[in-house]
Amino acid sequence: MPLLYIWRHPKPLAAAGICFGQTDMAVDKRKLKRLANQIQRYVRRQQLPKAIWVSPLQRSLIVGQLLVQHGFECYIAPELIEIDFGDWENCPWQQIAKQQIDDWCNNFAHFAPDNGESLQQFFTRVEGWLKAQMTDKPILAVGHSGWINAAKMINAGQPVPQIAVDWPSSLTYGELTMLEFIM
Repeated sequence: MPLLYIWRHPKPLAAAGICFGQTDMAVDKRKLKRLANQIQRYVRRQQLPKAIWVSPLQRSLIVGQLLVQHGFECYIAPELIEIDFGDWENCPWQQIAKQQIDDWCNNFAHFAPDNGESLQQFFTRVEGWLKAQMTDKPILAVGHSGWINAAKMINAGQPVPQIAVDWPSSLTYGELTMLEFIM
C-alpha cells in the first residue's frame, strides 16, 4: 500500500492568538532549514524518493525550495493549503464575534466564515488530492495541521466532525505523520 509521509511546517512568526489558515505567515529561516535538513536525513535513511509536495504558503513552500538545493524535485499543490477561514484570516481570535464562533461550533461541518470554506468543503478538497495521489510510490509532503488531521480522518474512514469537540488537537510543528492509504 502506498504511504504518505507528511511533515507539519515550522511554527510561523507572530502566530500566537491569530486565526490563520491560508494567511501566508513568515517563518524563522533557521526553522525552515532545520525541517528541510530533518526531511533530507529521513529520506536518506529510509531510501525514499527525493520528491516533495508543498502548499504555496511560504511556511511549506520554502522547505520544498530548500530541498531542491539538495537534489529534490518540488511540486506545488494548491490543494495542500490549509482551510480557508475567509474574513477571519489574520484576525486575533479575541476580535472574532462570539456569536460567529458559537455558530461555527454548533454547525462545525457546514459553517463557513464569510468568504471562507466549510469543513465539509475542506474535507472534499483534501480527499480529492489524496485520491489523485494514489500510486504505488511513497509520497512526501510538507503540510498544515488542519490538512493533516483531515487526511488522517479521511484515511481512517471517519466522517467530517459535526461538533468542534470531535476535531483532533493540533500536531506539533515539524511533526511527521505517516498515512498508509486504505481508501
